[in-house]
Amino acid sequence: MSLTLTKPVVRAAGAALGGPALPQVNLLPPEVKAARGLVNTKRWLAVTIGVVLVLIALVYVFAILARSTAENELATEQDQTTRLQAEVSKYAEVPQVLSNLDRTEAALTLGTSTEIMWKGYLDAIAAVLPPNVSIDTFNVSQATPWTAAQPVQDFLAAPSVGIITFTARTSTLPDNAAWLDALATIPNLSNPTFSAAAVTAQDGEPYYTVSASVQVQSGAFALRFPQTTPEG
Repeated sequence: MSLTLTKPVVRAAGAALGGPALPQVNLLPPEVKAARGLVNTKRWLAVTIGVVLVLIALVYVFAILARSTAENELATEQDQTTRLQAEVSKYAEVPQVLSNLDRTEAALTLGTSTEIMWKGYLDAIAAVLPPNVSIDTFNVSQATPWTAAQPVQDFLAAPSVGIITFTARTSTLPDNAAWLDALATIPNLSNPTFSAAAVTAQDGEPYYTVSASVQVQSGAFALRFPQTTPEG
């Protein structure tokens, strides 16, 4: 069995009668009020410090993750660089080979820049020979990459890159005018001339020896390896 004691509430006379409440007076000493304020201040300070510590922890974790990511990326790039350097070392001789190839091509282009396929012109000259005429000798003189062509004696003739001289044998004197016209129709040949005609005998049979020449124009160059212009 328990007893509960209830302290009777004493109401002010005005309050009991429905009148206004009387003024309350705080009789606690100032030290108690200050102590309560200090407790609240400490509580908020602890909360603030906790929040700051959480933020610091988050920043630290983020920094660790960022550093790990950066280190992984750096390791990947270093591996890529090492792999590329290994690939480059495989082709270290390529620039030198390309340079040698360029020099070889340049030398080949220069060396063949004045090349002429003479057999075709010999066949063309033989094809326009008059009947019963044959070629005894056939000589050429032409320009090279290092030397100029023999000067043309006829000042009215077009400049040439070479000259063909040949001697022909015939039992009778041919029609020189028709022969010269035929020689002039050969592509890249011009200014055909006869320089001399002599009578010679062999085994008692006389024959004529005719000396002729014809100029060679630059169109006769074969240009098998023409110079190429770099792109770009």
